[in-house]
Amino acid sequence: MNILVVHNRYAFAGGEDEACATEVELLRKHGHNVQVYLQDNRQIDDANRWSTGMRCVWSKKDYRTVRELVAKHQIQLMSVHNFFPLVSPSVYYAAKAENIAVVQTLHNYRLLCPAATLLRNGKICEDCLGKSVAWPGLIHRCYRGSFAQTAAVMGMVSTHRALGSWKRMVDYYIALTPFMRDKFIAGGFPAERIVVKANSVADTGVGLGTGDNFLFVGRLSEEKGVAVLLRAWEKRKTTRKLKIIGTGPDEMNLRAMASRMQNVEFLGQVPPQRVKSELSTAAAVVFPSIWYEGLSRVVIESFSKGTPVVASDLGPIPAIVKDERTGVIFRTGDSSDLAAKLDAFPPAGPVLNQMRTFARMEYEQFYADEVVYRDLMNIYQSAVNAFPEAKRS
Repeated sequence: MNILVVHNRYAFAGGEDEACATEVELLRKHGHNVQVYLQDNRQIDDANRWSTGMRCVWSKKDYRTVRELVAKHQIQLMSVHNFFPLVSPSVYYAAKAENIAVVQTLHNYRLLCPAATLLRNGKICEDCLGKSVAWPGLIHRCYRGSFAQTAAVMGMVSTHRALGSWKRMVDYYIALTPFMRDKFIAGGFPAERIVVKANSVADTGVGLGTGDNFLFVGRLSEEKGVAVLLRAWEKRKTTRKLKIIGTGPDEMNLRAMASRMQNVEFLGQVPPQRVKSELSTAAAVVFPSIWYEGLSRVVIESFSKGTPVVASDLGPIPAIVKDERTGVIFRTGDSSDLAAKLDAFPPAGPVLNQMRTFARMEYEQFYADEVVYRDLMNIYQSAVNAFPEAKRS
């Protein structure tokens, strides 16, 4: 199949960027002709924020470029990951003008919430869910604390809701979990067009689990719950070490918070191979998220290594991390409960080994390359078949 993958990279690289790259690699490994069209948020500066706000609604440049790519490479299907803010939904219209199918992966809640997280002031917020105009988000300046930037996001979503873009221009949406699918249906998206498919990570082999530390890997921002983890660390009794991998807007504050604590090490942004090594040896990965996660690649990578996960009980997470089987669940945002669970986490031995076995089994059953590839191609073929004028040669 000839496939065009479209993605707008983030200024701070994260799970969505990795998921897109992994999908491209997976498709190429199976012999598909994959063209990639990328934009990058690092090109945005203060001087062009106004034009970026306009571009997020409709980008003439990206509309033209996508049409040219489709025609040149005889594309049959366009797979979109992130289109905000530079690419815009105009690429849907470009694809349909060239008579090809469109699949949009939903990595976050941008089309339901200006902040994309359904989180406000550290708490779950669904005030904009299902509204034709997300006016509560505008009042609270939910996108980067800016009235103007929130208005741009809100304008993009509302304009394309009014145009019918979300219902007419996308053949299938991919939600990463059933929980996410339910939220988009509640937000007014067509249930018959939303299918569930997990992300995948490449299998680099089971880890040895020889270390005895806890590990956090991810973006250092409010929604990831690292502050909850550090508050728990102040209360814990365990002598195990905590390693934190990643960077982000809250890094300085979190480092200051941890400066008075023992056995905490910030590793910063490290190469992928180092991340895999740390995942392989950790006793457990801690996943203290306080928002409705899509499907964390860190959790899947942990399972692939046979590493259990200590995770919050919010949204889709308890369906992914099985309590006392593939990890341990604690009450979201409750640092005392997290501290207790870290203290009680099993030492090296039969109980931890069994958790490791179950974690690896979970990966093989639901997240391995061949499983995800099969599901992805079923969706792609259904999308092409659902669009009667699509190019199929």
